[in-house]
Amino acid sequence: MSSIHTEATGRTADRLESAKRSRWPLIGTAAGITGFVATLITDIHVDIGTSQATADVIGEMSRTKAHASLIVGYLTVVLLVVLAATWRRHVEARVASSTAARVVSHGLLISAAALTLGYGWKGAMAVYLPGGMDAGAFDKEGLYVLYMLNDFGSYIGWLGVTIAFGAIAWMAFRDRTVSRWIGAAACVPVLAVTAFTVGTGLPGFPGVVSPLFLVITFTGLAFGKSTITR
Repeated sequence: MSSIHTEATGRTADRLESAKRSRWPLIGTAAGITGFVATLITDIHVDIGTSQATADVIGEMSRTKAHASLIVGYLTVVLLVVLAATWRRHVEARVASSTAARVVSHGLLISAAALTLGYGWKGAMAVYLPGGMDAGAFDKEGLYVLYMLNDFGSYIGWLGVTIAFGAIAWMAFRDRTVSRWIGAAACVPVLAVTAFTVGTGLPGFPGVVSPLFLVITFTGLAFGKSTITR
């Protein structure tokens, strides 16, 4: 009976430890999901085909999308800040000698700061477009300036997260504190952003790939068997 009780107690402890281990990385999963919605789903670009963009595109923009992107975008910023703080608490304290671990939290905070502006410019569009609180405060040319800022505004800010992926890959293949398959996944946005930046000069590709891979890597940390989450 004693051995049965001990075995049952051990299984219960394992389940409790697993639940505890898998809880905090899901903040990153949530940030990736909200970031994908705020950046890509509620993108406010107007499809002009092969035509040249002019101030006339302002009349075709969706104020509702701009407003929604601000709300979900600011939620993403909050989640990135919380994720950075949680990473510092659970990971940096565990692998104190790892520089890469510190790069992760710094990268997350860089993105949080930059995306505050990126999503804020979308909010400005929601305020000044027809139907907004201050509609009519700017003419079409003035609003077109904001439109140009929004061209890459909420995409460029994801570069910090891309940098964090590079650090996670280092932790996987050099420090051996992250599962290798997670490290391999983290390499994808780093390589993609590098290729587009060097090959074309495109500055906004971090926002295309980083939210999705934030979901993949941190879900993997939540349910996988990396040293930093044990």
